[in-house]
Amino acid sequence: MKSTDDGQSAPLNLAAPLLYILSNQAEAYQALLANSTLSNIELTSDASQATIVLADPPLLSKQLDDFPKLLWAQSTFAGIDALITPSLRQDYQLTNVKGIFGQLISEYVLGYSLSYFRHFSDYQQQQSEQKWQPHAYQSVAGKIIVILGTGSIGSKLAQAASALGFICLGVNRSGQMPPNSHFQQCYSIEKIDCALEQASIVVNALPSTQQTRHILNQQHLSDCQNALLFNIGRGDAVEEQGLLTALEKGWVAHAYLDVFPVEPLPQSSQYWQHPNVTITPHIAATSFPEQVFEIFEQNCHRWLNQQPLLNQIDFDLGY
Repeated sequence: MKSTDDGQSAPLNLAAPLLYILSNQAEAYQALLANSTLSNIELTSDASQATIVLADPPLLSKQLDDFPKLLWAQSTFAGIDALITPSLRQDYQLTNVKGIFGQLISEYVLGYSLSYFRHFSDYQQQQSEQKWQPHAYQSVAGKIIVILGTGSIGSKLAQAASALGFICLGVNRSGQMPPNSHFQQCYSIEKIDCALEQASIVVNALPSTQQTRHILNQQHLSDCQNALLFNIGRGDAVEEQGLLTALEKGWVAHAYLDVFPVEPLPQSSQYWQHPNVTITPHIAATSFPEQVFEIFEQNCHRWLNQQPLLNQIDFDLGY
């Protein structure tokens, strides 16, 4: 792999696309690039010359104007909210990563759910107190999990949850059942209340759009009955005061929040000290460079062969 700035590389092929890597894991991506099949892609450290960017969206959103020749940006995240704002240019192709987070999200949701229903944290506390006290529990078999968003993440979660005996209901824009899915029924977003009123667990995996912002507000959460709530999708799906009211009234028994409108979560947030809120620092599903690069490599070959790219983002839709 050639580089524009190592001082010892061969002269650049001017016809070759120039790649700039803008990521907190840049070194890992550079190593993967050096051992890849992408011999026709050249690495550059000059943002003004780059035509392709492999980037963490929050970093790229702050430096987008440094890339005047940008034609295509491959996000290292599934979430591209930072780049979907009216104030930022949209004169390039944007792709994200899909299909690699479902397993990790499933582990997060089902791990916490099983811990809650089987009182594992209580037993951990009791052990430190040398206290022997069984707690009555229920099996998760037959419990209803409502998954907002039936894409790759939601579908993988439905598959994993079904294996444990959950009944899986989906909510999406159309209300149509995804092909070969493990959902028993799907509702359109307009009929979300019909799903929420049945839920033992609610999981938000929706993208951030005008239709989904604050969709988990007091009005909709009031349809829940002592449900667990997980937000592993986008931070702006949850309306904070609405959730706090839902916790107070028992509509939501416990909230597990991994994503927030502002990250890190401000110290002033009431979530921090709430006994029925579990906060995790956006770690439910991490972008592993090896998996991201595999998708990027496929897209590079498509780019070089002038084929449609995988996982293209529609700036108007926001996903």
